[in-house]
Amino acid sequence: MNDVPEVIYDVDGHVATITLNRPHRRNAISVRMLRELGAAIERVERDADVRVALLTGAGAGFCSGLDIKDAVAGTGIGGSGQVSPGGGGGMARTSDLPTVTLYEMDTPVIAVLNGAAAGYGVDLALGCDLRLAAESVRILPGFAKRAIVPESGGTWYLPRLVGWAKAAQIAYLGRDLSAAEACELGIVNEVVPDDALMDTARDWAGEIAANAPLAVQAMKRLFRAGMNEDFRSHSEHVLLQLMQLMATQDFQEGLMSFLEKRPPSFEGR
Repeated sequence: MNDVPEVIYDVDGHVATITLNRPHRRNAISVRMLRELGAAIERVERDADVRVALLTGAGAGFCSGLDIKDAVAGTGIGGSGQVSPGGGGGMARTSDLPTVTLYEMDTPVIAVLNGAAAGYGVDLALGCDLRLAAESVRILPGFAKRAIVPESGGTWYLPRLVGWAKAAQIAYLGRDLSAAEACELGIVNEVVPDDALMDTARDWAGEIAANAPLAVQAMKRLFRAGMNEDFRSHSEHVLLQLMQLMATQDFQEGLMSFLEKRPPSFEGR
């Protein structure tokens, strides 16, 4: 049995790093990787000390999608008797799927695109809160060229991120996108030189982790809720959340640090 993990989980301070670890297949998703990825994402959400997570790939690619070679051989996702990313053949609940967990979790996640993202890899990146890309990265939304649709969140995220018309342009044409084009379209937040990618990602994560974690998590919940609420209902929801935050020690620390002209030190309480 291969004892090398297909997903590596590491924590440094308040920042967790999840690394897809099948570099020989450009981090194509296997049945095992899907399960290990789901466990890693849930681990982030359960650990109160983790305030932000980075999601990246080992080697030259971020994620090349579902492992087609394994599927054709009948041993991978979509193969005979194997789990499908849409919830069939082995996954008892859609809540077990990494892309669903990404949407429902409160801890912010940054996709650190170190290489090509294709198929499932595109959906996985879209499910993160922020996307940071190396200059050499290519985004490959070629679902229409394979006679399929984005199966793990892409059809939900893309119109919300870039608007209907741009989402249609990206999806219907199915053209490969450079990192710069993806940034211009609004898929990627920022593009940086390849050798600066991880340092920049850690800087972003550090800044987020230094902020009040309860407030950041509350903002993420409110963003998520606001997509399906009318303005008045959402305003009431925000007020209730604000009242809870104002009762925390972190709120008092935020006030005192401002008055004392010093950086705040938040404890998540």
